Amino acid sequence: MLVLLPPSEGKANSGEGAPLELSSLSLPGLTAARQAALTELVELCTGDEEKAREVLGLSEGLRGEIAKNAGLPTAGARPAGEIYTGVLYDALGLATLDAAARRRAADSLLVFSGLWGAVRVTDPIPSYRCSMGVKLPGLGALAGHWRAPMAEVLPGAAGEGLVLDLRSSAYSAAWKPKGELAGRTATVRVLHAPTRKVVSHFNKATKGRMVRSLLTAGAAPQDPAELVGVLRELGYVVEAEAPGRAGRAWSLDVLVEEIH
Repeated sequence: MLVLLPPSEGKANSGEGAPLELSSLSLPGLTAARQAALTELVELCTGDEEKAREVLGLSEGLRGEIAKNAGLPTAGARPAGEIYTGVLYDALGLATLDAAARRRAADSLLVFSGLWGAVRVTDPIPSYRCSMGVKLPGLGALAGHWRAPMAEVLPGAAGEGLVLDLRSSAYSAAWKPKGELAGRTATVRVLHAPTRKVVSHFNKATKGRMVRSLLTAGAAPQDPAELVGVLRELGYVVEAEAPGRAGRAWSLDVLVEEIH
């Protein structure tokens, strides 16, 4: 099982670890694209500060993120699972998983990123600010920058099993499973059960708890239909819609009572 996660907008501080080594990251087929994105971001953030703020879409209160990006080549790196914070990652609670569940997380979780493309939660990265919606000078829209290298690398990472896609639309634009792989992919919405409306904050919390449940249970569903059964056994209310034709992903709705 491969689980595709969005990053968090907020991130923990880099800390005092050794600086980033791009060659040490998982999915080495993305290294050249990572280097190009990193070079462009650092160049942007060491130049005109107002231009950098505009390109990155930062408020005045986040101006300090520009200096953080400028220092990325020498900043300390920590495991991505410690860098990404926020509602989904709080609910996932990687640090409190038992040893077996942490191993499963290291093998199965893949976090998408505007700057790194996609990383494992064990990959050491520095804290940064660069969403997938950014258009970097010299590269253009980051989703477009990542599309070709992702298409080369991600099918191999997915292997022969299930792909559980929990990304937001901005990050799914960088790579969409195609063909036979799409038929093994399940996307998830979280709906308020009484109203059938998509929830916002609780959407992220539910996805984080769902991934944690799968990891702690040692579940290894091989396809979307099996995933539906596993989630129901774990106590989730799930409605599933198989794709109408080949080459499309399954759609899963997880129903919740809470909307906060």
